[in-house]
Order: sequence, then C-alpha cells, then structure tokens
Amino acid sequence: MCYCIQCFHCEVSPPLALHLTCFNKLPCVHCLVFPRSRDYDGFVSSLLLPEDARRSSLALRAFNVELAQVKNSVSQKTIGLMRMQFWKTTVEEIYRDDPPVQPVSAELWRAVKKHYLTKRWMLRIISEREKDLEDRAYRNLQEMEAYSENTQSSLLYLLLESLGVKDVHADHAASHIGKAQGIVTCLRATPYNSSRRKVYLPMDICMLHRASQEDFIRGSREQNVRDVVYDIASQAHVHLQHARSFSKNIPASAFPAFLQTVVLEDYLQRVRQVDFDVFHPSLQKRNPLIPIQLYIRSWKKTY
Repeated sequence: MCYCIQCFHCEVSPPLALHLTCFNKLPCVHCLVFPRSRDYDGFVSSLLLPEDARRSSLALRAFNVELAQVKNSVSQKTIGLMRMQFWKTTVEEIYRDDPPVQPVSAELWRAVKKHYLTKRWMLRIISEREKDLEDRAYRNLQEMEAYSENTQSSLLYLLLESLGVKDVHADHAASHIGKAQGIVTCLRATPYNSSRRKVYLPMDICMLHRASQEDFIRGSREQNVRDVVYDIASQAHVHLQHARSFSKNIPASAFPAFLQTVVLEDYLQRVRQVDFDVFHPSLQKRNPLIPIQLYIRSWKKTY
C-alpha cells in the first residue's frame, strides 16, 4: 500500500517531505507533518485510510490538533478566545469558497469541496474547545462524555463523511468511540497535567473515592486514586463495547474511521495490567507495536 501524499501531480513520501524545505510550503505536506508530531496515533490511522479519504483525514486531524493545542499554548484566556474566533471565521470563509491563506485552511477547503463535509461538526468542535478554555475539572463523568461527544465524536462524523459513509449505526458507533477516546485521552494526559498542577478528572468520582486534586498533583499511587482511574477507565471500556455491538450492521467502508479503537484498547489493557496506577512509568511509553496492530486491524476490516 502506498502512503504517499499527492500534490500537484507529484508524489511526496513522508520521509522526503520532512527533508525538502521546498515541499514543506505545500499545505498538504504541512497537514502531514503537523499531526505526525502532535497526534501520532491519529496520523498512523489516517495513513491506513483509503487513498480517496487519506488526505482529507490528515487535514481534519491537523484542524483538530490546531484547536486542541490552543489551551496549553496561550498565557491568557483572551488570546485563546481570539484564536478560536479565527477558526470560526475560517470555517465560515471555507464554506464561502474563500479560505484564508493558511495551510490547514487550504486543505480543509479542499476536503469540504471533495466530500461535502458538514459545517456543523467543525463549528461544534471549535465551540466545545472554546468552552474548555475555562480550564477547570469536569464536574462529573457526564460532562466529560459531553465534551468528548462534541469534540472526538464530531471528528469521527467528519471522517465518516470523508469515507462517503452515511449510516445511522456507524454514527452511533462513532458517538461511543469518540466518548471512549475523550476519556482515555484525559487519563493518558493526567501525569502531564498533574505535573503542571492541573487536574481535569471528574470531581464527582474523585469525591466518591475521597481523592483530592492534591493527591493527583503529587502523583499518589494510593488505592483511592486507583479507584478513581478504575471507574473512569471502566466507562471508556463500556463505550467501546457499545460501539462494537453495532459492528454487524455497519458497512465495512466505515471501519477505517474507527481504527483508533486499537489505541484505546491498548491503553485500557495496559492501565489494567498496572492495577490502574495512572502514574506508572510504563504508561508514559508509546507501544511500538501500535502501527503493526493498526495495520492488522485494517487488513481484517474490524474495529
């Protein structure tokens, strides 16, 4: 399978794109390199999509990364709001066929024109990321799931559209997978966030197990902290099971959009193996077998 990105009738492979500065100016190569460095799992998953949807998937993931990194890259909320407004305006301009001169915008415009992507999903991602600038913990698990639905699930709906899939069962599966992904992403980021004295885990579950924010900030590995992680990870597992319950009714063409279930499953299995110690050093290392597992899952056409 060829994973090259087609630009102006020329094939530019990822290694070549990383070393030729002249090609780095091309929007599609920017959208290749950008997710690779900041969303590696999503990047690899995108490379396994059918060629017709691959470039659009990379554009969507680059768009998602742009929004996701705003929160941690600005010192003032006002600046973050300005950047979110830029993207709201950009999306509106894309749908008016007048995208700004910016690599991700150019590739998004191309994807919208090619696949007739729904504007509502893009705006919903922006709005939810904007609300997240409040920089506080989730009040409860339901609030975390709502955030995940509006961000991760919305991205999956767009990926399904880029694959030409319009199916209610696929949408239901995407909803559950997106929620699972949002939950796992929060768990994976807990050690990093805690090192910055930030804790975003649902307050209701923390209170249930008498685990304070300070417990997480100091990297506690006590049973009450593990119980919090267990409850949250269990909910992600439930969502994955729900998503797979639709598999017999979903067209095979939708399965590539759900490849990241491999990554979610891998993390949930590894956190279980360390007895839900979210601060265990092994969880901070990327599983080198993930690309192979993604390829096998893609070949089997399962999720």
